[in-house]
Amino acid sequence: MTDRAADPYPTPRQAEWGVSDFRFHTGEVLPALRLAYTTVGDPAGEPVLVLHGTNGSAEALLNPAFAGTLFGPGQPLDARRHFIVLPDAIGTGRSSKPSDGLRTAFPAYNYDDMVRAQHRLLTEHLGIRHLRAIVGYSMGGMHTWLWAQHHPDFMDIAVPLAALPAPMSGRNWLLRRLVIDAIRHDPAWQGGHYTQQPRSLQVASVFYGLATNGGHLGLQQLAPTRAAADALLDQRLQSPFKGDANDHLYQWEASRDYDPEPGLDRITARVLAILSADDERNPPELGVLERAIARIPHAEALVIPTGPDTTGHATLGQARFYAQALAQVLATAPRR
Repeated sequence: MTDRAADPYPTPRQAEWGVSDFRFHTGEVLPALRLAYTTVGDPAGEPVLVLHGTNGSAEALLNPAFAGTLFGPGQPLDARRHFIVLPDAIGTGRSSKPSDGLRTAFPAYNYDDMVRAQHRLLTEHLGIRHLRAIVGYSMGGMHTWLWAQHHPDFMDIAVPLAALPAPMSGRNWLLRRLVIDAIRHDPAWQGGHYTQQPRSLQVASVFYGLATNGGHLGLQQLAPTRAAADALLDQRLQSPFKGDANDHLYQWEASRDYDPEPGLDRITARVLAILSADDERNPPELGVLERAIARIPHAEALVIPTGPDTTGHATLGQARFYAQALAQVLATAPRR
């Protein structure tokens, strides 16, 4: 855990739960699945589920811009009144993942498997039968769309951040596919049995990050000249890189069959879907969000305008942009 002396919320608590014979959508069974999670607040508080993004973990959200803006006294998810659960999704963080030893023999999971594991963690291990809200960022936002239709009565409020309720496609999938192929086609990958991380992992990850994150205004501020752009790229390519090629492959490939569109009519929770206008992966211009919101009762969309402080897809990692809107929906949505 990071130094949190200045954090306004209670000390997070880490724990793990073991699931025997977890069956994946492929029919594969993992004899022992480890699900790690972090909680903030008193278990007697109103439960809230918070879900992280691809290549992230619960800990990635425990920073001043997100948790420090939402979990503190008087903030929307005040941990004195809420019990906040932040799972590490299958394949990420401290949960079971290919790099634990199975490598490419690890079952090929998808988002449905990840959501099913989260549901089992809450119901079977933590004894939670109903949530006040689910808040998910990026991949966690896509999980939120799936949660809201697979378990429509389980939550009062669903807040998908930086995630569209549409099939994985367009730039979002094209660039994921490039990351996947770059690693798989690297001779150093050795079919997943490498002894050191393939160089392609970092290069492809930096490429994907620059192509789908940061915002056009934000990147231009960081790289206003060619020399500054070269320096930024060199810095990212030369920085220490934490990550495992197989873990990254599995995480990106898990999104391949994501498609919540057919189930939108099953959603009954109050929905607050939030995008940034300069989100490279989920451009509001596609019109996907408006069409989806029209199909869901009690749903609304909030698009954060592009500005000098927005950073594209990463904008919604900064909760200050939507904390007031989240507080409003929490104050007005009925408890079901």
